[in-house]
Amino acid sequence: MAQMISTVRNGVDTQQLFGTLDAVGDHPELGAFTFRATNRWINGAHNRSRLQGFYGAGREDDTRREAFVIDAGEPTVLLGTDSGPNAAEYLLHALAACLTTTIVYCAAARKIRLTEIESTFEADMDVRGCFGLDSEVRNGFSAIRGTFRVNGDASDDRLRALVAHAQKRSAVFDMLTHGVPVSLDAVTG
Repeated sequence: MAQMISTVRNGVDTQQLFGTLDAVGDHPELGAFTFRATNRWINGAHNRSRLQGFYGAGREDDTRREAFVIDAGEPTVLLGTDSGPNAAEYLLHALAACLTTTIVYCAAARKIRLTEIESTFEADMDVRGCFGLDSEVRNGFSAIRGTFRVNGDASDDRLRALVAHAQKRSAVFDMLTHGVPVSLDAVTG
């Protein structure tokens, strides 16, 4: 009887993971992606984003049959109605999610089986800046702190190394710590 060896580790198909890495390594143009979001104002601080199509791996991707729909708002203390997390909270979610996914993929590639990843993120912000009340105060976060609890079948040092490696490979961590050019246009009428 033939023995079946699972290539799935931490929910990641490692055969597919290494195949993807090889394909992008052999054909660098497959690594170019363009992600998109559309957003529409609803009322007050309430607005809604839709995320569906993107360009990647050399083609327009149409595999998402329905858009992901995300509502955003502000807490009542910041003039909102709690219609959803605010944009700053979504940024913390994006950072936590990207680092977590990077840890999972890295662990799978390194043959580490994970049993738990949990993180907590906090960010400090003085809203006087974005309210235009004090030009000396930054508009956004002044600091972000994160803590990961990681457990699995590896030593504490190897698990800590996964978190350290995630900081080197996480796209969102890179965007936040190194900045990214942003351009805006306005269309009226």
